[in-house]
Amino acid sequence: MVMEKLYTITALSENEVGLLNQISIIFTRRKLNIESLSVSASAISGVHKFVITTNCDEAMAIKVVNQIEKRIDVIRAFYYAEEDIVYQEVALYKVSTPELLEKGGLERLVRKYNARILEIHPVYTIIEKTGHTEETQALFHDLEQYGVLQFVKSGRVSITKSTIEHVDKFLECQELRRKELEEE
Repeated sequence: MVMEKLYTITALSENEVGLLNQISIIFTRRKLNIESLSVSASAISGVHKFVITTNCDEAMAIKVVNQIEKRIDVIRAFYYAEEDIVYQEVALYKVSTPELLEKGGLERLVRKYNARILEIHPVYTIIEKTGHTEETQALFHDLEQYGVLQFVKSGRVSITKSTIEHVDKFLECQELRRKELEEE
């Protein structure tokens, strides 16, 4: 029996139009659902980082990474199990202020979930929670009693626990190869 679990797949690339579509097609062809997706600037100037989560087995994660790396605009791609990374998600909740005032208990929830109140308006209150999916969903569940007007959650952002920056090593090797070719 093949063991599926949630993998985080990262791809580093230049910020090119259409690359997201090319990457999503790789998942579609393998009938893999993208659970979350975030794209942002990376520590390397001009390089963006895609962070995609999907449920699959390790063999499939390797195949997806190999296919992503075949895209000409992709510098490198990696896959990680949850134990290999530190990750967070950001959730925003818009809750009825009159309901909060009538029922009370918001301070207890904010402390319990280590959340923050971002804005208080006579009609609504916006609350922010950073954490893992289970934590943001638990707060959503507890806020339902107040009438959640809107809820949105970001995709996962992650950093590896590795002490080696694989992309930096790759880029150093590429630079050495480029210099060797110039000297020939």
